Amino acid sequence: MNRFTPAQRSGIAIAAATALNLPFGTIYAFSVFLKPMEAMLAIGRTEMTIVFGLASVSFTAGMNFAPRLYRIMSPVALLLLCGVTSAVGLYLTATATSLAHFAIGYGVLFGLGGGCVFIVVQQGVNQTITTMSGLVNGYVVSLFPIGAMIGTPLFGWAIAAHGLRATMFGLAVVIAVAAVIAAGLIRLADIRMHDASLPPLTAEDERPGVFMRLFMVFFLAAAAGLTVMSQAAGIMLAYGGQTILALGATTVITGAIAGARIGGGWLVDRFPMPHVAAGAHLFSLTGALLLTLWPGPLIAIPALMMIGMGYGFISGSSAGVIAQYWQKNAFGRIASRLYIAWCIAAVTLPVLAGWLFDQTQGYGVAVMIAAGGNVLGAIIALGLPRRDDAGRRRSSSDQATTAKRAR
Repeated sequence: MNRFTPAQRSGIAIAAATALNLPFGTIYAFSVFLKPMEAMLAIGRTEMTIVFGLASVSFTAGMNFAPRLYRIMSPVALLLLCGVTSAVGLYLTATATSLAHFAIGYGVLFGLGGGCVFIVVQQGVNQTITTMSGLVNGYVVSLFPIGAMIGTPLFGWAIAAHGLRATMFGLAVVIAVAAVIAAGLIRLADIRMHDASLPPLTAEDERPGVFMRLFMVFFLAAAAGLTVMSQAAGIMLAYGGQTILALGATTVITGAIAGARIGGGWLVDRFPMPHVAAGAHLFSLTGALLLTLWPGPLIAIPALMMIGMGYGFISGSSAGVIAQYWQKNAFGRIASRLYIAWCIAAVTLPVLAGWLFDQTQGYGVAVMIAAGGNVLGAIIALGLPRRDDAGRRRSSSDQATTAKRAR
């Protein structure tokens, strides 16, 4: 018998997620590395955004490997393995002498480990929480931009004081230590990845139509949001901001996105997902229109914040609504598939924005493309099921499964 109460086990699972997601969230501080890495390896903005896109692909692959791996491995062993993989990737990044080394270390190994642990800790959290699932899941996904918010000024200082290579070495050590701490917490509370008391999922429970609609809503928000998160400092500089202002704005923007993720989870606990998601897209659209109509460094800060926050609201509410639309044993599997939208978003508009910057030295066209995506996203979001409809269908499915077992 476990010596911890359900509430304590939930708290321990959340603590494990916090320990790991904060340092891995520095992937969203990637914009700080743009100029120093370009100078060190003699590469352009397009190559940098391609590496970020590769890291996003690897991150998504790690997320989709996770549900298969935690069925055959203990979560403790899996977290340790992923921590080592990502730490080695950062070591290779720190010692890189070419674009290929940088791409393998940061773009492949760091991403694979980070994606896997992200789903493992989310699945662990959702096996323990019983109330306010939206708020809790919003908090868990908010840890990534919070990590970026903390990492951005630290990286800026560390790069200036000790250089890019030493900064990457330091991050590798932090990742390794965080993996050990999280694995220890998961073992302490004996958190499992599967609840055997729940009925198995049926074909009807998969709800592919709902999933595809949610997928598109998430993708369209992420395309705009990831462009801001991956290139915020560069965008600020392009709109006339100074380096100090760009770094400060990046920190503020990532902090706002983190708050929006928590807020999105909180909102979906209280309001129907169609309203939350459509409102989030319209909020992001407002920011894009502001930046298009009044380009400049002072307008860029609130405008980019609004674009990023729109994505944040969608991210938090999507994580929360998975727990409403599907049972908790399926959380990791559904979430990992949903985050394929995040991957596609990361390798489309951010890469296109980087290429457009190299061609025009500006981000105006990319911002207008993001605005169009927000309009489409709001329309699609209105077709999502309300919470009551989702719960009623899932309850009917569970009752049918129980009756079938009784017969």
